[in-house]
Amino acid sequence: MPKHDIESVEVDRKSHVEVLFEDGVRARFELTPLRQACPCAECNARRTRDQPVAPWIDKGESITITDAELSGAWGLSLDWSDGHSTGIYAWEKLREWVDAGRVGTITS
Repeated sequence: MPKHDIESVEVDRKSHVEVLFEDGVRARFELTPLRQACPCAECNARRTRDQPVAPWIDKGESITITDAELSGAWGLSLDWSDGHSTGIYAWEKLREWVDAGRVGTITS
């Protein structure tokens, strides 16, 4: 079983996304760092040019999720309160981030 397969996902639109991976690892992703880590082409291009992905967040504005849906069996598509909606967060990428201590925390 690949360690990025998931058992469940919980989306708290104002606070976090929590993923329970099939190997028992439970990871919690707070919304601000999750939005800033958006894996879409536009956000990746901003990071490549050393531009902020979401500068309004850096100024203290809050971010929420307006919609969330599964993207097949491989990820989660999130729509954000800032109008951004092109990033799909692959389970494999989320697991990679949390294992590396980059985005998210392991809660159990």
